[in-house]
Amino acid sequence: MTEDGPKTGKKEAARAALGYAKPRTYEELRAVLSSGTIHFPKRLRQVAIFLWQYPGEVALGTIVQVAEKAGVQPSTLVRFAQIFGYAGFSDFQALFKEHVKASWPEARGGEGGDRREQDETDPDLHFLNGLVAASQASLARIGEGLEAANFARMVEVLAAADLIYLVGSKRAFPVTTYLSLTLAQQGVRNVLVDNVGSTALDQMGCIGRGDAVLAVSFSPYNSITPDLVAVAHERNAAIVTITDSTFSPLVELSDTWIEVVESEFGGFRSLAASLAVGMALVHGIVARRALAQASR
Repeated sequence: MTEDGPKTGKKEAARAALGYAKPRTYEELRAVLSSGTIHFPKRLRQVAIFLWQYPGEVALGTIVQVAEKAGVQPSTLVRFAQIFGYAGFSDFQALFKEHVKASWPEARGGEGGDRREQDETDPDLHFLNGLVAASQASLARIGEGLEAANFARMVEVLAAADLIYLVGSKRAFPVTTYLSLTLAQQGVRNVLVDNVGSTALDQMGCIGRGDAVLAVSFSPYNSITPDLVAVAHERNAAIVTITDSTFSPLVELSDTWIEVVESEFGGFRSLAASLAVGMALVHGIVARRALAQASR
């Protein structure tokens, strides 16, 4: 055994004691991150959220590029990799490269090369193409990885609610606004918590058992949404959530949740997948209620 052998063995034993071994695939890494066995300090948590949401960026970027996009120093990426038993970032990055190869259409630029070459001369069309590609990547990710059981549970919870409260702020607010409008058009009673005049907590004031919250929240999770959902949780309302990682503070408060990760281009993040999932929820709620009404 080499001089480093006992040290390596101790590290492996320590990881095993926490409930995981050195992850060999991206899926194993996600399983460890979602297990709750590791509690990261702020910067490493920031890295974990970025790795969870943007495996393609991690696979195809240099350590400097990945660090810049994650908002940390390259040394933080190295430290994160070492926590999982890797010598450095490069061999840790191999997990993401293998994952991207398995879903290559998400990682490559897409089809329509001739059209794209023509549009490169027009910066506005180039930007439009980038946004379209980001939306397509978001939708493809939902098509491949939606947790069907959780989605069905969300429909059941919302369909059974006396009153649905829709909670989302900042980038999530357009999603909840549109869902509120669509539900109302279908005759489903709901409250859009819009926080006009800083009245969000008052808008949640009457929520209780029998009601449900549909919360939408995306990283960096620094909005009022977790506080509002906590109020609903204390009052025994049902809570379902659309969010973008297991690190969302809403996960622990929710009866069930589904992951929706939106891609971005040029600093603008798509909402295509979130709206698609939301519209499917509305359809499911209306269909479930119509079925229940017909059976009475």
